[in-house]
Amino acid sequence: MNRLSSLAAASLVTALSLAGCAAMDSATGWETLIDGANGMENFTDLGGANWRAEGGAIVADRRPGNDSTFLVSKKSYKDFQIRVEFWVSDDANSGIYMRCAATRPMTDRTCYEANIFDRRPDPTYGTGAIVHLSPVSPMPKAGGKWNTFDITAKGTRMTVVLNGVQTAQADDGKLPSGPIALQYAGGVVKFRKVQIKPL
Repeated sequence: MNRLSSLAAASLVTALSLAGCAAMDSATGWETLIDGANGMENFTDLGGANWRAEGGAIVADRRPGNDSTFLVSKKSYKDFQIRVEFWVSDDANSGIYMRCAATRPMTDRTCYEANIFDRRPDPTYGTGAIVHLSPVSPMPKAGGKWNTFDITAKGTRMTVVLNGVQTAQADDGKLPSGPIALQYAGGVVKFRKVQIKPL
């Protein structure tokens, strides 16, 4: 193999190795984990929900048992801002898990959770809340429409903004860093954009 062919082959290998990585905008610092139907390669599937690319989003509407299932980021994050565009059915149970200390089992005690659960039996920590830390009142409804979460975690401070309105704020230092995860626990859940910016 001549030198030119060797260089071309090396370039191809490099390009292929980067193909599965999240797209980083070096000008703004935002890393895109999901963009439309693209991005499953940036996550590990835990629990076996039927996550798939469909209709310009990553979608799930079934799980094999009664336990929550997750798409867990392959990278860990400490201080960050995360933007998420999501659609859920009225009966959906989902959430954005952050700074997860453990992933087996993964719970709202081993991670911080910005909840998406309009029909939570106790609405105190329903949609827009940070479960166990920051209740929401009145609880907003996310079902049947596209929504945006803008969540910031810096040091011990966390804020959750749903559709432009701050719904939760907490100060807690138990979980300093870890992966993020997208939860599926019922109904229909769609994510069409997930971006994260380390701070």
